[in-house]
Amino acid sequence: MTEKYTHQAVLLQEAIDALAIHPAGVYLDGTLGRGGHSRLILEHLGQDGRLIAFDQDPVLADADQRPAELAEMFADPRFEFVSANFVSLQAELEKRDLLGRINGILLDIGVSSPQIDDPARGFSSDHDGPLDMRMDTRQGSPASEWLASVDESTLARVIKRYGEHPRARTIAQAILREQSFEPITTTRELRDVILKSVGPSPSGKSPVGQVFQAIRIEINRELQVLEETLPQCAAALTAGGRLAVISFHSLEDRVVKTFIQRESAGNDWVPGMPVPEYNQPARFRQITRLLRPSAEAIEANPRARSARLRVAERLSL
Repeated sequence: MTEKYTHQAVLLQEAIDALAIHPAGVYLDGTLGRGGHSRLILEHLGQDGRLIAFDQDPVLADADQRPAELAEMFADPRFEFVSANFVSLQAELEKRDLLGRINGILLDIGVSSPQIDDPARGFSSDHDGPLDMRMDTRQGSPASEWLASVDESTLARVIKRYGEHPRARTIAQAILREQSFEPITTTRELRDVILKSVGPSPSGKSPVGQVFQAIRIEINRELQVLEETLPQCAAALTAGGRLAVISFHSLEDRVVKTFIQRESAGNDWVPGMPVPEYNQPARFRQITRLLRPSAEAIEANPRARSARLRVAERLSL
């Protein structure tokens, strides 16, 4: 594969510092991407250390398509790649007898810059391409097929909830009205319909970006996957193990923040009292305040602007 992208890992040093890496530890990178975080984790590991990296992008599973910059990493005996969504981490660790033995987990949530910049993936309206938006093209249906079958109420709900656009119903009606005349199959076609229906936003937010984000989150089940994965991280980590999560919008960050706050507070059951719905001692403690990219990092990589990092440490098992 000819490498077309120059990708800078977001909050790179902050995430690695947050993991407090032990040279002989076992670590998990939930999103390999172009290897920025994984590469630095390996640099901190000794000969006995181990890194397991997940990614659902089928490009990374195919040695002929895989970016050349990852070749050295894939040849490293300390490194193992799992071609799957990180929601399967508990099952994969059980296979390896590593559940409860992981020293650190890094989750970098959302779509990567190389995916956004590839017109064939359909994540962005900057270039015309097929309206796909699947992070794993081996599974599920592309966004174009989803739009062809969705009803107005569901589409409006998705745009309102995941895109946070105040005129979600208007946009949904316009999309389905256009869809009734001719199927919307490209990113440019969807962009044009959105702009015709509501025009540019006076707030400066792009309605196109908001709708594309909403549809992408829906067809990839991104928030559901995150909610299912975080409890698995608690089961995977050993006492003292670190969980570091990088998110890129408020919806993701809210899920992570709520999980860490809830797991840090715990909810011990008092004998003789009704059993609460959530009944367990604290499993984590928050390590740092919310971390954001520096002004220099944002200048070097504008897409890092919305990134935020939360870190927690697993308490005694």
